[in-house]
Amino acid sequence: MISNLQGRIPLHNGVEMPQIGLGVYKMSNSQETINAITAALANGYRAIDTASFYQNEVETGIAVKESGISREELFITTKVWNTDQGYDTTLKSFDGSLQKLGMDYVDLYLIHWPVKEKYKETWKAMERLYAEGLVKAIGVSNFHIPHLKDLLNDANEKPVINQIELHPRLTQEHIRSFCDENGITVESWSPLARGSLLSEPTINHIAKKHNKSAAQVILRWHLQHDLVIIPKSVSEKRIIENADLFDFSLSLEDMRLIDQLNMNERVGTNPDTFES
Repeated sequence: MISNLQGRIPLHNGVEMPQIGLGVYKMSNSQETINAITAALANGYRAIDTASFYQNEVETGIAVKESGISREELFITTKVWNTDQGYDTTLKSFDGSLQKLGMDYVDLYLIHWPVKEKYKETWKAMERLYAEGLVKAIGVSNFHIPHLKDLLNDANEKPVINQIELHPRLTQEHIRSFCDENGITVESWSPLARGSLLSEPTINHIAKKHNKSAAQVILRWHLQHDLVIIPKSVSEKRIIENADLFDFSLSLEDMRLIDQLNMNERVGTNPDTFES
């Protein structure tokens, strides 16, 4: 079991969240998903990030139950999908997610995308779920600064998390600064840019110096920027490697060199253009 993996960071509402979790996006094969989550939990992971859109909440629930780990030790995130946004439909979607997971509550519930003219009503529903104790924390995903400002204008509860695409080619410094100023923790999805940075020369030079893999250097960069990460892998070897980040640290110069790789380059969809 990897040490330090169960260390947690505080969210602004007092809930504590593991800084490293397993993302299960695009794990569509049922047994593959169960095996990956089982391997992660056996090796010390305590956070799993799923979503209704991923269609693997059932498998997540099965793997969690079969692990034998008490529910209180785990941190489970799921998300409401775009076509389910709105007040009543969000509540219904959450009930469906809870049933599929086979759980009494979710640790973190996120709006998956800022669907135009719907995300505020969705947020009201999530505030109700939070007030009722069915979720321990609520947040958003793929929100840019205008979305966040708009939401904060009317919200009773402030999002604890903004989960966004973030990696050395897309450092998102403006959003990170805004979130920091407002006490919103930033969580990186696609922290390895879907593998596209693993052959990058600067990162490999730094990796060689530390006797680490390129992936480990990139993930360590995230941690040292106080970001939450959810790297996805179905390989137990990679799952272990992705969390073996605590026996080295990057120097200020290493961090500066990686920061300079930013090109505002995405591997996913831009939420600023997302309206449906």
